[in-house]
Amino acid sequence: MAVPTPRSVPTGSAAAPVPPELAELLRAQLESVADEVEAEVRRQVPEYARPADGVYARTIRAGVVQALTLFVDHIADPRGQGDAIAATYYELGRGEALAGRGLDALQSALRVGGLHAWRLMGRTAEQLGLDSAIVAALGELAFRTVHEVAEAAAAGYAEARSHSTDELERRRRRLLGLLLDEGPVAPEAVQDLAHGARWRVPKQVAVVALAADPRAGDRPPAMPGALVDMDSRPPRVLVPDPEGAGRFGGRSLLLGLQGRPAAVGPTVPVTEAAQSLRWATRALGLMGRGILPRQGVVRCADHLSTLLLHSDEPLLARLESHTLAPLDAVSEGQRPRLAETLLTWLLSGGNVPDVATRLHIHPQTVRYRLRQLEKLFGDRLHDPDARLDLILSLRFGHN
Repeated sequence: MAVPTPRSVPTGSAAAPVPPELAELLRAQLESVADEVEAEVRRQVPEYARPADGVYARTIRAGVVQALTLFVDHIADPRGQGDAIAATYYELGRGEALAGRGLDALQSALRVGGLHAWRLMGRTAEQLGLDSAIVAALGELAFRTVHEVAEAAAAGYAEARSHSTDELERRRRRLLGLLLDEGPVAPEAVQDLAHGARWRVPKQVAVVALAADPRAGDRPPAMPGALVDMDSRPPRVLVPDPEGAGRFGGRSLLLGLQGRPAAVGPTVPVTEAAQSLRWATRALGLMGRGILPRQGVVRCADHLSTLLLHSDEPLLARLESHTLAPLDAVSEGQRPRLAETLLTWLLSGGNVPDVATRLHIHPQTVRYRLRQLEKLFGDRLHDPDARLDLILSLRFGHN
C-alpha cells in the first residue's frame, strides 16, 4: 500500500529545537490525553458520538492513540515518517468510503482532536518551563502530525471511492445487459442485481437509442437514475419510470440528451426492456434513412404504424408492387403526380376542392388526374380493402 508522504509541511527543521527527552515525558501521559481527546471528538463531532463499545469505538480509540504516538515519535526522531501510523489512517479513510460515508466527519475529528491534543500537551510543555521557541516548535509538529494523518486518510478514501465506483459501474452494466437480453428475464434476478448496483427497480422503463453525433462523442446523456451503455452500437440508455412526474417529457428529455438525435422506445414493464430497445433501434435506423425525422427526438409511440409496416420491408415492397402496378402504365413524369393526387384524395375522403387546396393546384386539374386514375384502377378506388392497401403503399412505400 502506497501512503503519500506530505511535502508541504516541515519535516525536520521545525522539530529540531524540541528536546528528545520531552518525548518520554509526553509518552507517559499519552493514555490520559487520549481519553480526553476521544471524549472531545465524541462531544463535538456528531458522527462519532456513538456508544463507547464495539468495533467502531475501538477503531476511534486506536486512531486517537496512533495519532498521538506519531506526534510523540516526531519529537523523539524528527526524521521519522510514521509510515505504519499513516497506513492506519489510510485504512480509516478507506473504511469511511466503503461504509458509504463522506470524509467530512473524519476530517472534523482530526481537526478537533489535533487542536485539543495540542492544548493538553502544550500545557505540559509550559508547566515544564520550556521556552517559547520550543513551544512553537511543538505547535508546528502538531500541525505536521494532523496534516500527515489527514492526507493519508484522504488518499485511502479516494482509492476506495475509485474502486467502489468502478465496481458499481460494472454491476450496473451487468444489470443493463440482463435487462436488454432478448431472453426471458426473471424478476428475482433483476432484484438481486439491482440491489448490488444500488438501483431502485421501477415498474416501467423506456430505452433510448442514441444516434451518432461527433459533437457529443462518448459523453453520456444527463439522465439521473438511468442505466447507460455508451460502448454499445448504437449507444443506449435505459430510463426508469419515463412517464412519471414529467421527468421524461418534452423539455426535460431534450435537456438530458443535449441536442443529440435519439429514438425513444415504447414504455414497457422493466422485464420487457429488450422490446423497447428493439423498437428504439429500428426507429433509429429509419431516422438514418429519412423515413422518420433525422433530427431531434423521435418517440416510437408516435410512429407505431410506420414501425409496424417497416418491420417486414420485403412484404411492404411486395404490397406496394402489387397494389400500385397500374401506375406502371404511365410515364415516369406522370407517376409521382398521380400517386400524390391519389393519396391526397384517399386521405381527404374524396373531396376535390380539399385536394386542390392541399396540392396547390386547380380543382379542374384534380378532376383530370382522377379521371386518369379511374381508368387505371377502376373499381378498386371504391373498394374499402383496396383503398386501405393503396393508402399503405402510397404512404409508406417507396413509390
